[in-house]
Amino acid sequence: MKKIGIMTGGADCPGLNSVIRAVVRMGMQEGYVVTGIKNGWQGLIENDMRVLDVKSTSGILDKGGTILGTSRVNPLLDEEHVKKIKENYARSGMDALIVVGGEETIKIALYLHKKGMIQAVAVPKSIDNALSGTDYAFGFDTAVNVATECIDRLHTTAESHHRIMVVEVLGLYTGWLAVQAGIAGGADIILIPEIPVNLKQVYELLNERHKRGKPFSIVVISEGTKIDGYVARPSPELAPLTEKRRFGSVGEFLAKAIEDNTGYETRVSVLGYILRGGTPTAFDRVLGTRLGVKAVELVAEHKFGKMASLKDNKIRFVDMEEAVFQRKLVTADLVEIASVFSARQ
Repeated sequence: MKKIGIMTGGADCPGLNSVIRAVVRMGMQEGYVVTGIKNGWQGLIENDMRVLDVKSTSGILDKGGTILGTSRVNPLLDEEHVKKIKENYARSGMDALIVVGGEETIKIALYLHKKGMIQAVAVPKSIDNALSGTDYAFGFDTAVNVATECIDRLHTTAESHHRIMVVEVLGLYTGWLAVQAGIAGGADIILIPEIPVNLKQVYELLNERHKRGKPFSIVVISEGTKIDGYVARPSPELAPLTEKRRFGSVGEFLAKAIEDNTGYETRVSVLGYILRGGTPTAFDRVLGTRLGVKAVELVAEHKFGKMASLKDNKIRFVDMEEAVFQRKLVTADLVEIASVFSARQ
């Protein structure tokens, strides 16, 4: 009997269920029994699995999160966990494991695949859209739309109270979310990890805007943006593989710096996990579906060690190594577009 396993690892995001649903439907059409692994790599460690079918995946397309559950467990930190994964995968009789996740999850899958412990195919998931090898990962479009709506709402309170509103969005190492949501939401200043922050310039831009009779501004900042004097809090739990940093307070640091150095009343809104939840957009539902179907096709063609990807609006595939070799940084053209609408204008 042919079998495919599917797991969702790392942080949750909208669109995961569309991939699960697509893998089940396409897998069954290709003659596979589809097994869902619960809670990411933890499910393979504990042998926590269940067969998925049309009934168990019906009505999940529009639901956020993942019906399989997820976790940030990294088995590579414990040799016993790696051993259990190898044993449970072999015992399950799976022909391949479809791994749905971001950078850390795919790196783990790549390592286990190279060691011959699993036959892996990956599907890219990323709120940050930082994975190379694909134009977009599912989850990103929904996050951009949610962030844009939040920025729209903050505009009204910022204008009413004549305040500076600092909006902190997700984005540990890249600023795709901040840039696109900032442009769409009409932000006056956008700060991202790719470009070092010049606080003096930020103050000058806000002062210029006030002089033009605009006593309110929206500043969007990625959580991983580097600012002189700001130190990220340590948190091994959230560290991808070897990095031991936790982000999530840079917005507060920036808001205090702005208020202390300009005298303008400043408030901060950290969007955080709200960007991960809720109903996926139509784009993410379709993209997740297309990527899930492609993943099953890769398994059927015995193209292991590959990742389904979106290139020029066509579903293709790349080596998993290409997806995690380096992070995809924000392109110069987007930065230039954002600068056209900066507070100086």
